[in-house]
Amino acid sequence: MATMSSVNPATGDVLARFDELSDAELERKLARATETFRTWRRRPFADRSALMTRAADVLQGRREHWGRIVTSEMGKTLRSAIGEVEKCAAACRFYAENAERFLADEELRSSATRSFVRYLPLGPVLAVMPWNFPFWQVFRFAAPGLMAGNVGLLKHASNVPQSALAIEEIFREAGFPEGCFQTLLVGSSRVQRIVEDDRVKAATLTGSEAAGAAVASACGRVIKKTVLELGGSDPFVVMPSADLDAAVKTAVAARTVNNGQSCIAAKRFVVHAAVYDRFERAFVERMQALRVGDPMAPDTDVGPLVSVRERDKLVAQVESAVKGGARVLCGGQPLPGKGAFYPPTVLAGVTPASPSYREEIFGPVAMLFRVENLEQAIAVANDVPFGLGSSIWTNEPAERERLVNELEAGATFVNAMVASDPRLPFGGVKRSGYGRELAKEGIREFVNVKTVSIA
Repeated sequence: MATMSSVNPATGDVLARFDELSDAELERKLARATETFRTWRRRPFADRSALMTRAADVLQGRREHWGRIVTSEMGKTLRSAIGEVEKCAAACRFYAENAERFLADEELRSSATRSFVRYLPLGPVLAVMPWNFPFWQVFRFAAPGLMAGNVGLLKHASNVPQSALAIEEIFREAGFPEGCFQTLLVGSSRVQRIVEDDRVKAATLTGSEAAGAAVASACGRVIKKTVLELGGSDPFVVMPSADLDAAVKTAVAARTVNNGQSCIAAKRFVVHAAVYDRFERAFVERMQALRVGDPMAPDTDVGPLVSVRERDKLVAQVESAVKGGARVLCGGQPLPGKGAFYPPTVLAGVTPASPSYREEIFGPVAMLFRVENLEQAIAVANDVPFGLGSSIWTNEPAERERLVNELEAGATFVNAMVASDPRLPFGGVKRSGYGRELAKEGIREFVNVKTVSIA
């Protein structure tokens, strides 16, 4: 039987091993999901809300415990892991308080005596989730999904099995019925079979382009709804009117969040020539000052990448950029010794001919671009296949309007760092995926939008 390993990326030590589900065990979980859905969908919103509030309490009450699982398994700092758990609790409370309103009947005018739209659950929904935010990515699917009356099936990344099982434990401890949320310890090769099972009604995926394409193709063949949140290479545009000190400080945080392993991390810094030199000096100085080390230590700013494999991929991307003419302003070499550590790195002069120019770089590596005007800033910002988030720094209303209207992204944050928020819809365009998570739009992705017309 195949196994999954939980490996500490700071040390390389194997923390635990887990057997994958057998075919018989997987069948029992799918059957249980279907059976639970029949009764769960009929539970009133008040009941669902009470349970979801309890899940928030379980998260908040043991936030350091859950945070330590996340840090030991994928390497983010303990401080940020605890913050991730707290954010999950906030999402649970948000949907506990707002789901009924988001899914209330909507009256419409027609030739009928009465017509309205009713939002009804679909059934078991499969979530294929990544390792970089092993709790948050799951809860931003699970909280709205369960509140809508669906049940959840989680196929988590194979390198975070402890996180996957912990999330199932949280819902169980909160009192959700058995089968409302189940973790499926299976490898990627078995996802297609699960998608094709008639009992699974839809799928959502956060991850790589390749994974998204595979799941979307499988769902397309059997006509099932999907939501995809894929990669990003977010621009961070700085214009002369910006508060430069604030922009630099935020830029460092935006590039190194989650050890640089975030789809919505700022990755390409597009800076107007009038302020470029000042920005570059201050940005490099701050990046060099970050402390890299043990993610459990309170004074660590940047922990390891999730694995040696991911670190080596990052090394190859930086080397490719340098061969293409890029200059290394700081960092640029993996740290020696145990663990998958890579220092905060700044590159300038990455050319469009380099593959790294248009790839997503998943680690603490920033690319700086000097532009002469707003037109060029927009062109450089959009010159990638991705369109997830964007951050713009300007105090000129006309510049702000053009950037908001013309940047090809699912979100634009003005004078602020891009972040996901339960109250705001989240998702991308272009090769960053389709559909939306969070807010009202997110809970309505996996429902039957039923028209009711009464003569």
